[in-house]
Parts: sequence; C-alpha cells; structure tokens
Amino acid sequence: MQIIHDYRALHAIPELDRTLPKTMHYIRSVLQPLKCAVFSPAEGALCGFFDYGKSKTIAFRADMDALPIQEETSLPWASRHPGRMHACGHDGHTAILLELARRLNREKAFAHNILLIFQPAEETDGGAEDICKSGIFQKYGVKEIYGLHLWPGLKKGQLFSRPGVLMSRASEIMAAFYGKSVHIANHKKGGDGICACLQFYRMANKLQRDFPFLLKFGRISGGTAGNVICDSAVLWGSVRTFHEEHHRQLQQSLHILAKNAADQTGCRASVSFSQGYPMVCNDRALWEKMQKKCPVSKLNGAFWTTDDFSYYQREIPGIYFLLGVGNTPPLHSSQFAFDEKILINGADFFDNICKTP
Repeated sequence: MQIIHDYRALHAIPELDRTLPKTMHYIRSVLQPLKCAVFSPAEGALCGFFDYGKSKTIAFRADMDALPIQEETSLPWASRHPGRMHACGHDGHTAILLELARRLNREKAFAHNILLIFQPAEETDGGAEDICKSGIFQKYGVKEIYGLHLWPGLKKGQLFSRPGVLMSRASEIMAAFYGKSVHIANHKKGGDGICACLQFYRMANKLQRDFPFLLKFGRISGGTAGNVICDSAVLWGSVRTFHEEHHRQLQQSLHILAKNAADQTGCRASVSFSQGYPMVCNDRALWEKMQKKCPVSKLNGAFWTTDDFSYYQREIPGIYFLLGVGNTPPLHSSQFAFDEKILINGADFFDNICKTP
C-alpha cells in the first residue's frame, strides 16, 4: 500500500525541530501533483488546501519532526540519520495525511473545503503556535480541526478519545539556589547550594494539594569539587495538571517552597517555569456531533502526556484522537515500532470525517 511506502520513506529520514528539508521535500512531491494549493505558512511547515468552493473549511494536522534518539529497531527502513529517530509515530501521522490527500484528489464535491497541515516542532517548542499565528484559519475559513496520535497500550487499530480534557497542561521547572563557596573546613561560613536544592526537592515531593497534579524532577547539577561547599545548584523537572488555575496555584506553591528552602540554608532561590503546552481539551459540542457520525471508543480518563495540538483548540473547536497500536515499546523509546497496517485505519477514519456534513 502507498501509505506504508510513505511511512517507511519518512521513517528513514527523521529530522528535528523546524529543520525538515528532506521531509518537506517528500511531502511536497506527493502534494504538488494533486488538485490542491501547496504553501508554507510558517518555518518548517507545509499545507495542502483542497478548495471545493465552500465557505467552511475543516482542517487535519500531522506533526513531522522526530527525536534525538539513536534507533535500535533493526528495521530494514530504520533511520539513515545517526542519532535521530521517529520514536513518537510522527512519520505514521504524516503518512496518514498523505493518504488522505490522495483520496481527496479523487473527490469532486464535499460539504466543506479541506486544509491539511503538516507541522514541525511538536517535540520542541510548539510549532502549532506558529501555525495559529500565521492567520491561515481566518484566511481559509477553518471552523474545525482534527488530529490523531499513535498510542501504545490501546487496542490495535481502534480509535479512542473523550470529550473535555484529554492531555495535561505542562511546563518545565528550573529551581536554582545560590549560596557561598568555601572550603568544607570553613563550611559554617558558606551557603550550601546543594543542601538548599535537596531541601527543596524533599519539600516538593511531599507537597499535597486538593487537586490532581504530577511533579517530578529528572536532572540536578551543582558544585565544582568534593571538598568545596557548592555555591550554586540547579534542579530541573516537570509540572503537570488538568486545569489552568490549578497549574498557577501549583507554581505559586513551588515558589514559596523554594524560598523556604533557601532561607533554611542561607541561600538565595530563583524559580522559573517554561511556557509549556496548554491542555489538549476536546470540544464537547464537536465530540457529540462526531460520535453520531464517526463514533470512537470513549476513554475513561485523561493522560499526563502533552501535545501542542492544544494550541489549535484554543483557536477553533477541535478533537484529538488516539489510534491504538497494541502492545509495543513505549513512545520515545529507541525500539518503538508498530504494525504498519493500522495506518490505513487512521486514513479511513479521517476520510469518513471529510464526508460528514
């Protein structure tokens, strides 16, 4: 099948962030012979617009970027780019949209126009935000947007989603502590950055609130020698919630904890948070409409993962779906691989949405 050929070709040429020349060249080579307008609304992005002469347009999004991971799948079509791999299924998402484009090319009439968005930088700083700022939703009259993600652990080939929050609000935290460096023999005259950092870590891990949240730390750095009190130490982590106000409250609590840890150790604290991604929140009215026309399995709860598809949903109603790939290695794993035959299920589903008035 052509969709599998597309997937394998894209899997072999993973590229990062917004620097996607080979990926964009491949996509452009598929789109340009078709009856659609091909254009780039932002750096590293491509769109295909199928004009059926209607006032309303619906959009579909695929992310294109890969991850800085050395592939270990031993697949014949494995990455030809050392240290880079499509370990999150974006090659599959793109192949699904290319298959949809070929199908749209055979159609003469729809109840709406179709805009296909091939987006960069989902894995880095949110290429979706660039697309939103480009103004294409207003220019092309886009009223709805749809996307999907391949998902390990869900039934292979089956589509899932839920109304309301699907994925969390997330931001990264950097907590830095500044003290005074002295020889350990004179430690009482110093300010121990490592001690402040560890005190904050202990306090943060004991933090309790009356709402669900996820707070974990994955990196720590500080000090210059084993016999010198550390004058600065930094802790990096991730903060996630299912509500914007809860996120703000949690950040405030962490600022207070950092100050307390600094005061207890004779240091100064500096806490900062990245902008992060908003929650992926599916429009409830659109969900009800789609369940009547193109039903999917309803999930019981939301995920702690994130996706910049959330930026689109801030602009227009949208639904994000999960396409199950069964029991595979996890996303972002150097061994992530899946049964390619399930990709056609994603293309069929998007095709049905296109045909829904």
